Amino acid sequence: MKTKLLVLLLILVKFTFVSAQMDDKFYFPGKGLKPIEWSNIENVKLPVENDTITALILKPNQKPKGTIFYFHGAGGNVSSYAPIIMPLLKDHFQVVMVDFRGYGKSSGTPTHKNIASDGELFFNEMSKREGIKHTKIIIYGASMGTQIATHLAKNHESEISGLVLEGTVSSFGDIAAVYAPQYKSYLENSFVSPYSAKEDIKGMTKIPKLFIHSEEDKDVPFSQGMTVFSAASDPKEFIEFSGEHLYGLKYESAKILESLDRMIAKK
Repeated sequence: MKTKLLVLLLILVKFTFVSAQMDDKFYFPGKGLKPIEWSNIENVKLPVENDTITALILKPNQKPKGTIFYFHGAGGNVSSYAPIIMPLLKDHFQVVMVDFRGYGKSSGTPTHKNIASDGELFFNEMSKREGIKHTKIIIYGASMGTQIATHLAKNHESEISGLVLEGTVSSFGDIAAVYAPQYKSYLENSFVSPYSAKEDIKGMTKIPKLFIHSEEDKDVPFSQGMTVFSAASDPKEFIEFSGEHLYGLKYESAKILESLDRMIAKK
């Protein structure tokens, strides 16, 4: 992620026009699919405009105690993140993972706006499906996926049981500024961000919110997770772990799973 963001910042410096979004420079879709070591998987396709987005429903080996909508980060595709979420499946959560436009088998090109609109379509369609509609739903965002996860949680707070943000990016502009602090003022004044976790989290009071971040995170600064956590209303919880980016479920799975169980017990 770091190398690709450095490339992004070189482009931002070159094209310094007002109100630039540069959204296509934040996403690095992977098309190569890795084998997923889980037997009970359903493949889903959803048409969006002239494209198709694809998703997986990974089902536990018994009746699911809840459904987790998992939104992955800027690189790779669902198969890259499947190993990370295995503790959720083994704890009997059902996990729905989507590849937005350009990722994996999905066609098209990702942008901030079409990820937001496709996320709405995806959530609305999937939450009505048999096997999901009668379960309690948790939205889980990872790294860049925390942006759309928080945005969807804000729009669907009454329909979900909780929000989990791991390796939280506070905003698109904030993460860009981390890698070019000398251009921080420009990014704050000229960069257009159609949505951001640090703004969307405000006013969400109905659901519990779990933040997971490592102080050793070299991809997304720990301070960005704390920024969004500080802006969030209660009920909220912060789990800090020692380890690399997005490995909270590896190092603190017991604490995280206990928090998820409390979420689905409350609603």
